[in-house]
Amino acid sequence: MYSDKTKLVAGLLGIFLGTFGVGRFYTGHTGIGVAQLLVGVLTCGLGGLWGVIDGILILVNGGTDGQGRRLRDS
Repeated sequence: MYSDKTKLVAGLLGIFLGTFGVGRFYTGHTGIGVAQLLVGVLTCGLGGLWGVIDGILILVNGGTDGQGRRLRDS
């Protein structure tokens, strides 16, 4: 079963707004989203690299939503 979320949107949100954890909040992984937000704030934005890498991995490998369902391709 597939999620109603798409990996394209999740990946792009991760790349462009990963410092704030937006890509993970979008997919329903609030714990990781909060962690990305805290790391981004505490490192004055340098933690945003985590979001960029996370977004690229979601685009390449796909991912899951908060309920464990695979993200749709488009």
